Amino acid sequence: MDKIQHKFIDIRGLKLHVAEIGNTGAPVVVFLHGFPEIWYSWRHQMIAAADAGFRAIALDYRGYGQSEVPAEPQKATFNDLLEDLLAILDFFSISKAFIVGKDFGTRTAYFFTLLHPERVSGIATLGAPYVPPGASLGSRHVSEGLYISRWQTPERAEEDFERFDVKTVIRNIYILFSGAELPIAEEGKEVMDLVNKGTPLPNWFTEEDLETYAEHYKKSGFLTPMQVPYRSLSESIDVSNVVVEVPALLIMGGKDYSLRFPGMEEYLNEKAKDYVPNLETVFLDEGTHFVQEQFPDQVNRLLIAFFNKCQTT
Repeated sequence: MDKIQHKFIDIRGLKLHVAEIGNTGAPVVVFLHGFPEIWYSWRHQMIAAADAGFRAIALDYRGYGQSEVPAEPQKATFNDLLEDLLAILDFFSISKAFIVGKDFGTRTAYFFTLLHPERVSGIATLGAPYVPPGASLGSRHVSEGLYISRWQTPERAEEDFERFDVKTVIRNIYILFSGAELPIAEEGKEVMDLVNKGTPLPNWFTEEDLETYAEHYKKSGFLTPMQVPYRSLSESIDVSNVVVEVPALLIMGGKDYSLRFPGMEEYLNEKAKDYVPNLETVFLDEGTHFVQEQFPDQVNRLLIAFFNKCQTT
């Protein structure tokens, strides 16, 4: 961890936090986090990539972690993330990179690839497949109590979270999202009510890890994270071709709750390669939604093998 360097760069009017490790001039891997994650969620993968001869870069999205919060968080969009990513590559004079996305970082990674295929050597995603622009998968057909539905409503998540300290909110989300079932709150309950006070953290997530996340969210708050992704899911992207041609890898935990979305397994088995013809899918049977933190060595081996394969074909 001490070898990872940190810097703040001016990107489109905001100071964004970037972590990096590896030699300048080496092939680049850019890591895009999900929620409630930050750059730190990629700590194991960054070190492994650097040890394998790559330059690893992980950012905190605008309004996340140590990156500056926009003046109007409620107006943040997915397009902001896409333009930020392009500006970061240009800032570092990176002409082409591997893009790795987790959770809603999958959406960011794939949409960026659609817009700028010449800048992407290959794409790897964890915890969620590619869903073409304008399409949706599963969440529309689940109860109103689903966390996504609840958090799309302005101020509802904020009011739910404000009943607890930041550390408890992060603890509860990590516990919920590590389960094999969809987090759905009953009528009259909120998402935070789904976790009993005495429920332990997953055994692969330490109190030190929790403290790191909590300290960052104390700084950033939850306004921007609730806006992007949850309140921006209907945002459109203007592309004529929704098929992604670059080499692609999807890593899913066999116990990832997202597999419970209606139609998800059918989509992965029958439809995913219609939109990503060069896709390889790997399941880690005991993996949850946080598979890269739960089984870092297995994920690292899969990612490095994928990067190396892309470079030799």
